[in-house]
Amino acid sequence: MIVRIMGEGQVSLADGHLAELSKLDDELLAEMENGDGPGFRRTLQALLTRVRDLGDPLPDDSLEPSELILPSPDATLEEVRELLSDDGLIPG
Repeated sequence: MIVRIMGEGQVSLADGHLAELSKLDDELLAEMENGDGPGFRRTLQALLTRVRDLGDPLPDDSLEPSELILPSPDATLEEVRELLSDDGLIPG
């Protein structure tokens, strides 16, 4: 799966990592629903860090279609809310 972190680039991520990332996504969704700004910021950073750690960066000149687009590390709660589907940022 190709994942884009807005403002950073793309990584190739094995589908086997989606369950772990989905747990962080569920936490992020709950914090957003509760208006927990500090929790939201902490969990968003944790989610993006795991994607970076687990994924293999694609070259900067690579323009692969992204199957998943994640917000930038400095995205606001409102900006992330606009990106959400019913399942959160990570489908499934």
